[in-house]
Amino acid sequence: MVTKPAAEIDAKLPSSRTGGPLRGIALKVASVCCFVVMATMLKATLTIPSGQMVFFRSFFALLPVLAWLAFKGSLATAFATRRPVGHIIRGLVGVASMSLGFFALTRLPLPEATAIGYASPLIIVILSALLLRERVYIFRWTTVIVGLVGVVIILWPRLTVFSGDAASLDGSTIGALAALAAACLSAFAMLQVRTLVQTERTEAIVTYFFISASVLSLLTLPFGWVWPTPEQAALLIGAGFFGGIGQLLLTSCYRYADMSVIAPFEYVSLLLTIVIGFVIFADVPTLAMLMGSVIIVGSGIAVILRERWLGLERTRAKEANTP
Repeated sequence: MVTKPAAEIDAKLPSSRTGGPLRGIALKVASVCCFVVMATMLKATLTIPSGQMVFFRSFFALLPVLAWLAFKGSLATAFATRRPVGHIIRGLVGVASMSLGFFALTRLPLPEATAIGYASPLIIVILSALLLRERVYIFRWTTVIVGLVGVVIILWPRLTVFSGDAASLDGSTIGALAALAAACLSAFAMLQVRTLVQTERTEAIVTYFFISASVLSLLTLPFGWVWPTPEQAALLIGAGFFGGIGQLLLTSCYRYADMSVIAPFEYVSLLLTIVIGFVIFADVPTLAMLMGSVIIVGSGIAVILRERWLGLERTRAKEANTP
């Protein structure tokens, strides 16, 4: 499961279209590759507890982020905040989501965990309507329902707990439920980010998330951390660095193109995880996983294209009414 802290706010950054949308797309694909490498490294650690994974992923991601901000001369803005409590809440929810997502990686094939994670944007739409009272029209409700059907198709073979045989509850079932819970918590975290972005800079939100995640994950130290082998330590540190670099690339890509142009390339991760899962972990994608993934990706792209079309319509109407 690919975790991208504060990704939802990157479109808020000041726009600089030098280089055109092709550069933005290239940066987006590069960021997706980094996050997939990160997830692959974490899955390859095998026996490392998820709380320990969260620490390494967060702490070592912070290093390239702070180095980049220092290079830009923006390090001071990374620590300027008016809402420390908001960052703590975002950190708590985000760490819980990340922990469950990493746990799911240890129990599920890589592409399956990634595909279930795609449920998060669908859940955001539901929570936005219920909690934020945002108006959601019939088209988006339809795509959300269709997307959730895709999620159910992926989950159903794993949910043996509903077959009536409680003894059949195995690691893959628990992993599937953990992946779904991680997607739900990720949606809650993004709602918190929506409130933070009203007063906080992107640099501060990203920096404080990595700091809070590093500190909060240390609380799991008494619950089974293990001394990693040199190979595991290298994988954990590498995952952190790739996560941090992926975040920087993700932040940069929206400077060169609109979100509606770049967002569909998020689904490149599914293709990558299918290939990597087969080559490295010998995971053969099931028919249910492929069918469900196609439905989820299709519904997500439909929403993106619809929003882009509406945005173009609003622009044309505004231009027509401009004297």
